[in-house]
Amino acid sequence: MTRIAILGGGSWGTALSIVLSGSHKPHDISLWMRDPALAYAVSKSRVNELYLPGCSIPAGVAVTTDLAHALAPANIIVGAMPSAYARAVYSRALPFIEKTSRVLVSATKGLEPSTHLRITEVLSQVLAGKPSSGVSVAVLSGPSFALEAAQGDPTAVVVASQNQEPAGKTHGVERVADYVQAEFAGPSFRLYTNDDVVGVELAGAMKNVMAIAAGACQGLGLGTNAIAALITRGLAEMARLALALGARAETLSGLAGLGDLVLTCTGSLSRNRQLGIALGEGRALSEIVASTRMVAEGVGTAGALLALASEHQIELPITAQVNAILHHGKSPREAMEHIMGRPQKRE
Repeated sequence: MTRIAILGGGSWGTALSIVLSGSHKPHDISLWMRDPALAYAVSKSRVNELYLPGCSIPAGVAVTTDLAHALAPANIIVGAMPSAYARAVYSRALPFIEKTSRVLVSATKGLEPSTHLRITEVLSQVLAGKPSSGVSVAVLSGPSFALEAAQGDPTAVVVASQNQEPAGKTHGVERVADYVQAEFAGPSFRLYTNDDVVGVELAGAMKNVMAIAAGACQGLGLGTNAIAALITRGLAEMARLALALGARAETLSGLAGLGDLVLTCTGSLSRNRQLGIALGEGRALSEIVASTRMVAEGVGTAGALLALASEHQIELPITAQVNAILHHGKSPREAMEHIMGRPQKRE
């Protein structure tokens, strides 16, 4: 039986423990949480009331704060922590990653704020300290609200890996992405494979910033015309940067790009959209952040994206205005007026 360790007990990590418990293949699943009090409460009630209330975690999922227990001997490690904490968690986990071959799946949608690195790049740096680890890396992304996935609503995502070699003698498949696809697929959880890791990761990070902008439009009462225009021009902005960094155009028009962008910009469960709505209604960022334990990845990602764009001389007008709202005190209305006042141009 395949052992899966999920690192991160937030909404998505918890949802994945539920989803993967119901996949076509049987699994032995561990859910690692950083907070001992939360882990104890969840292990007793089998519900993560803080991050995913109302969704029962199967009895077979072992909830733990012990990394060694969670990881040994896991065949697949799923990282579902916020991007700002990814390096610290993976560094703590490194001593427990055995030298036998295994697969690490990053399910984090964001960039590391301090370095503007994609999470697979962070992982590469962390794993460099264990050169013989034989770890293969994949990325899981796409339009997937945790609550809906946990409830068994039909969900389709992308699993991407650049590793075309066998992930290990015991895996019996040619590609890492194929292996994860076969292990994770379930009655209501469909996975498509991809080898465009750059495009999948960047799309997952950039759509959060666009969702803040879309939410701000709604909070300002600007109407659905404005939101439709913002989503469309936001996709063009995402593609501009992603293609400059080596991504493929079809990735941006697929599930990880357009699919996740539409969901995050329009869905009521989107944290980034809700944050944008609150900003548009005049609430301060500090007040919004203090009122929830949920992480809106777009807050830390906007500046990282602008740094990446500057390095490659790419213009990101929507991202720049979102960053100005978040970190430089610009009002959402001023930001939207700035976008509308830009010089006219060809599409």
